[in-house]
Amino acid sequence: MKPVESFDLAPGRILAGKYEILSQLGAGWEGEVYKIQEKSTGIERAAKLFFPHRNVRNRASRSYARKLHNLRDCPIVIHYHTEETVVIRRLPITVLVSEYVEGELLTGFLARQPGGRLQPFPALHLLYAMVSGLEQIHRLREFHGDLHSDNVIVERHGLSFALKVLDFFQWPSPKREGYQDDLCDVIRIFYDALGGARFYGRQPRPVKEIVCGLKRTLILSRYPSATHLRQHLETLRWD
Repeated sequence: MKPVESFDLAPGRILAGKYEILSQLGAGWEGEVYKIQEKSTGIERAAKLFFPHRNVRNRASRSYARKLHNLRDCPIVIHYHTEETVVIRRLPITVLVSEYVEGELLTGFLARQPGGRLQPFPALHLLYAMVSGLEQIHRLREFHGDLHSDNVIVERHGLSFALKVLDFFQWPSPKREGYQDDLCDVIRIFYDALGGARFYGRQPRPVKEIVCGLKRTLILSRYPSATHLRQHLETLRWD
């Protein structure tokens, strides 16, 4: 049987007899995510439907649910609610229901900024919000594994940013490597938010000292952990 690569669920479809599909929010390697509404309460939630061939014996969905539960006290992580099983094209499909988060993907937020990028000062606030959230995840001995601007939901409040991260990647990497990948990924997001290579040469020295030319070994020698980078940002001095 050909593996399911898309569910393509239309708005109005009912899942598990109690959730109505409102719209599709995104798709990835493991499955698709939909905005749904709980029929009995009218509460909007998010539902992640796993492709069966990516979720053999429910290993991926269970690992994901346990990770979200373990990280339930981290403000940057969405709250997991429950698991459901639905039948689509005669196949049992595992669905994880979680909170629906208002906001927009960081990709879209950046595209709306003047010139499609942030100036150094707000970009540093964005980086601080990401690193602070990442530090809490790492303290609980978890890591994200696939951080990029399409996996971050952002709401801006004055100088600060309220963030949520999506789609933790389930892969058997050593934790130390996972922590390091996360740290390098948030610095790459910071670099891209500032306009990337086109504007890097014009960035002030404190910014370049954080980005380190995107050289992994230099980044990790200067900032061995998210805690080190968070502390650096809190004591940052401008010339």
